[in-house]
Amino acid sequence: MSSTTQPAVVTAGSFLTLHYRLAGPAGDIINTFNDKPATLSLGTGELSPAVEQRLIGMEEGTHATFDLPAGAAFGDRNPDMQQWVARKLLAQMGDPDEQYAVGDVVQFPTPDGTGSYAGAVIESNETAVRFDFNHPLAGQPVTFEVKLIGVL
Repeated sequence: MSSTTQPAVVTAGSFLTLHYRLAGPAGDIINTFNDKPATLSLGTGELSPAVEQRLIGMEEGTHATFDLPAGAAFGDRNPDMQQWVARKLLAQMGDPDEQYAVGDVVQFPTPDGTGSYAGAVIESNETAVRFDFNHPLAGQPVTFEVKLIGVL
């Protein structure tokens, strides 16, 4: 009787070491293939649920690419996620002399102070800056490429 070890398989709470790439129509948003691999736990919100579902059941060592239709990976664009923020508040939260240019991405602390979220500048005036808090790939088709290095 031979004892062949089966490759580890991704399950809902797996801790993973992997290379991955998320790309939209305009190109890569994140790509770890030319750098050190990422480590993350499934179910902690580091990847979108739609992306996590593609990983479940995958064997260690797999290299795969998935095409997700518009809105599947990060939801549809939500116009309510575009908000004006007063320059007075921005000055209190950061550098009072900060200049905000369209396209800049700014990190904001979560209300409980334990994390952060990003907003992209979409317009500004003398008293406020308008940010888009949608994920950059919301409402777009997404290519997800993964090379699964380790599963714990």
